[in-house]
Amino acid sequence: MVSGTASRLPLEEKILKEQLRPSAEERAYIRGVADRLLAAIAADGKAEGMVVGSIARDTWVKGDRDLDVFMLFSPDLPRETLEKEGLALARGIARQFTDTLCEKYAEHPYINATIDGIDVDLVPCYNVKSAAHIQSAVDRTPFHTRYITDKINGFTDDVLLLKRFAKAGGIYGSDQMTEGFSGYLCELLILHYGGFSALLEAASGWGPHQKIDIEHHGAKEFSEPLVVIDPVDPRRNVAAAVSIDRMAEFVELARGYREAPSEAFFELPKIIPVSRDELAAILASRGTSLYAVTFATPPFIDEIVVPQLRRSTGAVSDLLARNGFVVHHAHYEMGTERCMLLFELLTDELPPIRRHEGPPLWNKVNAEKFREKYRDAVLPGPFVENGRYVMEVPREYRSAADLLTSKELLNVGVGRHIRASLEKDWCVLEGADCWDEAFAGFIAGFFARCSPFVRSRKGQ
Repeated sequence: MVSGTASRLPLEEKILKEQLRPSAEERAYIRGVADRLLAAIAADGKAEGMVVGSIARDTWVKGDRDLDVFMLFSPDLPRETLEKEGLALARGIARQFTDTLCEKYAEHPYINATIDGIDVDLVPCYNVKSAAHIQSAVDRTPFHTRYITDKINGFTDDVLLLKRFAKAGGIYGSDQMTEGFSGYLCELLILHYGGFSALLEAASGWGPHQKIDIEHHGAKEFSEPLVVIDPVDPRRNVAAAVSIDRMAEFVELARGYREAPSEAFFELPKIIPVSRDELAAILASRGTSLYAVTFATPPFIDEIVVPQLRRSTGAVSDLLARNGFVVHHAHYEMGTERCMLLFELLTDELPPIRRHEGPPLWNKVNAEKFREKYRDAVLPGPFVENGRYVMEVPREYRSAADLLTSKELLNVGVGRHIRASLEKDWCVLEGADCWDEAFAGFIAGFFARCSPFVRSRKGQ
């Protein structure tokens, strides 16, 4: 397998030189911070220090200042002891260099610190002999670093191009909000296909359930749209986070770039917030109704809150639809202090009556119960239609605002932490009043939906 340097386009070389490759000075600076941290860990003697991630693998983009340092402890330590001693060591190391640090949680706690302008994660893990013996998810990371470091020679620039290409397309990141391509996945795709150009050629023909097994593990089956078997642990799909939409958008970007390459495919998306007046004008031109449900952000990490926001948005959309309010589009945003569920409705006011279908007449017992229940009703019915009783009944909620401010919101399948926040308080906003400076970018994107390829073309 050879590097794709020979087939690289002039515009790609230009982007690499001007935007992506770290300078020698930047590399030396970050390496110096890493070396001091490793020396401090070694001096303590409780664990072995190791730099992991893109900086260790030399696949980091210029300007990125994220340094991951793992502290490898004996696998004989009980989990509780690892967490306690690992966190204490991480905190002690960080305090040798900075007062800016905080405790964060993944599968177990770690320390995040800002040291000499660099965002540093100090993470305890087990020093296991193979990925097959991992005791926590982070134990796998050192094996990823060793695997990529051994094989990435000659493909570093290709990885940088892919990372920027994916980031510009809005599909870089395996977090719950993005559901896209992680850095490790980008590295594996470059290695598998032999370069950036070869990857885009192959991806142009991808379809659902695309499977890549670099080391030919012949591993178990996975259900995700894109399956990339982890070379160091065949039980894991590296692309598990990639949604069908992000995969399709990558295919579209690959096809578009191959057809007409341009620097627009590497330009980071710009967020242009909408103003209150602009939002009012948008709604007037569309003739739709906009409602926002806002509430305090639950005190948990994105990976916990965002899936619950997604589920809650779907549950509230279903509630609106069941009550006759047609939802045209709905989305969600997790802010630092508050969250927003946003709903665009085709109608938000309904007549005072609605149809209420009863059982088929062939269901004798239930049909008679239905008939007797509504026999003396003022509204028409019960009458027979398509073999079943139908009744006209008063509509409980004539306006979407009344429904969204009712306790019905607490009776649908919102996430556990979202419900806890809603039980304290929530606010319903309507029309241009949905505008909030903290959510202005989110609201702008809500009404400016287009695929990454279409967005790149509009920028030309």
